[in-house]
Amino acid sequence: MIDNNRAFSGFSVSDINKAREFYGDKLQLKVMDGVMGLLELHVGNGNPVIIYPKENHQPATFTILNFPVENIEEAVAQLSTRGITFERYDGFNQDSKGISRSENGPSIAWFKDPAGNILSIIQPTD
Repeated sequence: MIDNNRAFSGFSVSDINKAREFYGDKLQLKVMDGVMGLLELHVGNGNPVIIYPKENHQPATFTILNFPVENIEEAVAQLSTRGITFERYDGFNQDSKGISRSENGPSIAWFKDPAGNILSIIQPTD
């Protein structure tokens, strides 16, 4: 039967070395080399997220990872100094920093990894 204690997620990138640098250096996350040229991205207390190279990689058109933060203003400022550029999307009320704020929901800012996959930082509502 399915073992949900060992389930994990994964996504592709076009260049595994650029991914290692981006997730390890720019985002300062724990990245380890896995088997068969894969990367293991260790987030939270669960199983790692697998990052794998794909020759014909197509970037995800949706957010693949969301990173909760306590203070989105500080997180955007820190990531910006590391060369992260925040995306702008039609239909969202985003400020000059790229932060979307909602009266009834969390504040969120989106950015992309070197392979074009969409990520976000998100400040949950109190």
